[in-house]
Amino acid sequence: MSSTTEKVRQLAPHWAVMFVAMFAALAVVECVLGGLGLAASLVIVLVIAVAYPVVVRTLGVAPPVWQQ
Repeated sequence: MSSTTEKVRQLAPHWAVMFVAMFAALAVVECVLGGLGLAASLVIVLVIAVAYPVVVRTLGVAPPVWQQ
């Protein structure tokens, strides 16, 4: 198993993309639907957080840490 530093180095770009996707999705939904409540925002964030690694693995660009 690789060191913690190596894991962070592999995952940092994916974390950045995931956070940008979360903020972009929240902004788009807020522009389209108006103000969102906390619960709706959390649901959107959780869906992206769970779906992102699945999509990245499917596309074949997942870091080695996420390979099963």
